[in-house]
Amino acid sequence: MIGLISATAAGAAARDRLAAAWPDRTRVYEGPVGDAVRAAFAECEQLVCFLATGAVVRLIAPLLGDKRTDPGVVTVDEGGRFAVSLVGGHGGGANELAVEVGELLAAQPVVTTATDAVGVPGLDTLGFPVEGDVAGVTRALLDGEPVALDAELAWPLPPLKVSSHGAYVIRVTDRAVEPGEREVVLRPPSLVVGVGASKGAPADEVLGLVESAVRDAGLSLASLARLATVDAKSDEPGIVGAAERLGVPLVTYSAGELAAVEVPNPSDAPLAAVGTPSVAEAAALVGGGELLVPKRKSERADGQPAMATCAVVRRVARGRLAVVGLGPGARDLLTPRAKAELRRAAVLVGLDQYVDQIRDLLRPGTLVLESGLGAEEERARTAVAEARKGQAVALIGSGDAGVYAMASPALAEASDDIDVVGVPGVTAALAASAILGAPLGHDHVSISLSDLHTPWEVIERRVRAAAEADIVVTFYNPRSRGRDWQLPKALAILAGHREPTTPVGVVRNASRPDESSRLTTLAALDPAWVDMMTVVTVGNTATRDIAGRMVTPRGYRWQAAQASEEGAK
Repeated sequence: MIGLISATAAGAAARDRLAAAWPDRTRVYEGPVGDAVRAAFAECEQLVCFLATGAVVRLIAPLLGDKRTDPGVVTVDEGGRFAVSLVGGHGGGANELAVEVGELLAAQPVVTTATDAVGVPGLDTLGFPVEGDVAGVTRALLDGEPVALDAELAWPLPPLKVSSHGAYVIRVTDRAVEPGEREVVLRPPSLVVGVGASKGAPADEVLGLVESAVRDAGLSLASLARLATVDAKSDEPGIVGAAERLGVPLVTYSAGELAAVEVPNPSDAPLAAVGTPSVAEAAALVGGGELLVPKRKSERADGQPAMATCAVVRRVARGRLAVVGLGPGARDLLTPRAKAELRRAAVLVGLDQYVDQIRDLLRPGTLVLESGLGAEEERARTAVAEARKGQAVALIGSGDAGVYAMASPALAEASDDIDVVGVPGVTAALAASAILGAPLGHDHVSISLSDLHTPWEVIERRVRAAAEADIVVTFYNPRSRGRDWQLPKALAILAGHREPTTPVGVVRNASRPDESSRLTTLAALDPAWVDMMTVVTVGNTATRDIAGRMVTPRGYRWQAAQASEEGAK
């Protein structure tokens, strides 16, 4: 919960805007400011104070305890110009909150955390539990001192300026080791514990078994990713309670799925009870991995039979491929999620001209693998190969990466040995539509006129189907120096089903500085206006030019009513 505190009318107005925008995330604290700050500090994970920075410093100073547990605090000035991350930048999420508040209130976020200021990932922001000399190793990264990466597990990390040797060390391991001097230990979520339990097994017994199994194997509970069991035990209180107390999700599988997993210690008891010869080992091994702790039973102080079993598996480290759509070109049409993925990636793969668009957003140390036009399949193979090495990879494309872009060749190359994340982007068709008015207000289709990958006979059949179905059509790749006949041919097909006065929108370089557009008709369109940087949108029989804007109504009823009125005249 985010506590909101203000002292003046202007502050209250900005406060109320946040409260209205985030009704489920915020709580307004009224009354004397000091009392409000103290109450919010005790009850909320984060605070936004619409007060002077100095005033907030004095109010929260007696309340500060530990940066790992204190709430993040953001201050917004009286004029609403700045959103300042005051304390808890990383641990309390104040840095991200300052950015969010700034976007909502049109204020400039102010983040002074050293790592954020220079683009170096904070070691406590990587999403892994971290132990050791975080401040010292971070300072070494900031100062450019040699920092060695000792990765016992090839887990995908963001770009870090590391080397093979150094006085400071970043160690990636799930083993229960103590950090050395000048060392940070990152705990990747590499361990899966499969659990079986008799009906009514106490949560303490399940929890004690899991904890002892992990610790006896010399492993760290901080690397526990999840508990796993059979579907029939999905609501078993002891298992559910153990997962909650460990702070990890509980995943379940059907008996059939578990029965298909080869295990070293099958048993008739679970086969009779839930339909699979193994629960603990099989549930842990779903998806593969190394069995570190074979099935073991709990031990009860009262001498009664064990009610729980567990097995521990180190899952295979999986690389991560984010396929990122950059939008049509304008920076403000690049989504926040896309920006986050670009900064998360240790390896960026893309067309050179697209890389140039976003190079300034990359963190220092990002490996950039760029190539020229016509190398789509090669880029896709490169991105997948880097992800298979355990890297965090971003593969970029213009517009939406899944629309005439890089997602298709990448996913055709990828198998289930890597994690793939799709990041949508604003397409050229949508950007052009917004410029033209509302041409896509009803059913619409996008068709590429490039016959480099698709035979013209297939393209022509699709254009004809769209024409006969009276669907608005946006043409991608409509015309180039070497392909100048396809667009006239496609327009002629549409003209066989639509009036010469049908509105047509032509937009070149949508959202870019040299953007241009024009609204014309099917009969008046000159193909010479069009090149590969252009999208052409042809309306249907209901599309109209209204006040210079291309509009396709959401239904045909208004058209029928209009025709009836004209007939009555």
